[in-house]
Amino acid sequence: MVIHPKIRGFICTTAHPVGCEKVVSEQINYVKSKGQFKGPKNVLVIGSSTGYGLASRIVAGFGVGAKTIGVFFEREPDEKRTATAGWYNTAAFEKLAHQQNLYAKSINGDAFSNDIKQRTGELIRKDLKQVDLVIYSLASPRRVHPNTGTVYSSILKPIGQNYTSKTVDVFRGEVKEVTLGQATEDEIKNTVEVMGGEDWEMWIDFLAKENLLADGVITVGYSYIGPKLTYPIYKEGTIGKAKEHLLATANKLNQKLKSKQGQAVISVNKALVTQASAAIPVVPLYISLLYKLMKEKGTHEGCIEQIYRLFTCFLYSENLSPRDEQGQIRIDEFEQQNDIQQKISELWPQITTENLEQLTDIKGYRDEFYRLFGFHAEAVTYDADVNQYVGIESLSETI
Repeated sequence: MVIHPKIRGFICTTAHPVGCEKVVSEQINYVKSKGQFKGPKNVLVIGSSTGYGLASRIVAGFGVGAKTIGVFFEREPDEKRTATAGWYNTAAFEKLAHQQNLYAKSINGDAFSNDIKQRTGELIRKDLKQVDLVIYSLASPRRVHPNTGTVYSSILKPIGQNYTSKTVDVFRGEVKEVTLGQATEDEIKNTVEVMGGEDWEMWIDFLAKENLLADGVITVGYSYIGPKLTYPIYKEGTIGKAKEHLLATANKLNQKLKSKQGQAVISVNKALVTQASAAIPVVPLYISLLYKLMKEKGTHEGCIEQIYRLFTCFLYSENLSPRDEQGQIRIDEFEQQNDIQQKISELWPQITTENLEQLTDIKGYRDEFYRLFGFHAEAVTYDADVNQYVGIESLSETI
């Protein structure tokens, strides 16, 4: 099969196995170039196949030598379709990890379900006994509640009033105005059910009940706050309510983990091109502008650089970097620097379709988007015939 990108809205419906492996190997090489550091021994990453979750697995495995179990929900390939990018990313990670004699196994299924929690627990008990780091990095638009069967769908809306701002059609290069209607109470509740902390708490409660958490365990939930520019659609919108619930959950889990001398923490990460962020109006235009300014200043980081810094400066270091007043880790501090945000505020009103290429790094945004799906990777021949049937080694094993 010759595989080219097929864009539908804000997603790509194809993925390139060779390109995905190249992108994963580049992240692995970055971590290996830094040398080994002391960190966790047995790691569970819930939502491990793309973005920050994948980077967490790479840093734990190749930066520390930790054993990792990844949980995700991805589509395998068939004769007509490629697999999802997350499938190919995981196949590449496992292949390269096993070449280095690193333990790496994966579970594919709905992480919100009780069945997947049970299967994961069985694998931990069989192979690792206990885990000392649990990363929670799920990004899903819907959730089936495991106990009630109720289906919840998240929505990206402001609260209390309509919101109008600029956005960009990334692939057409068109800047246009978008208006989002205010959320109903039911939509707010649904978004919190999907993107809040209830499932994270269910995972930790389950692992604790099964005695699968090691003494001193750390669990990390990933979050984002963003600049004042996007507050109406993010921090003060439906997603913001979900993130507030995530923080409240971390505080609850901290109390629950005291008996294990453990801790739960939120890591507030930088705005990056991810499958999730591409779906949010306004945000792609903001990221395009942010990328240009941070690259010019030399402070730009991708997922792997962010997570490497999280591990080495905030989670596993003799001289831990400080947290904010709410106890959150802030690896978004370079994004939030006053000079960067002031420049964004100055340039934002000026951006038009005609000057988009000059004022922003829209090209860099597109490149990063394509790389999420294994395209635009260096030294990959995209006109060549490739085998879409790439398997994930550990999924052939029975638990």
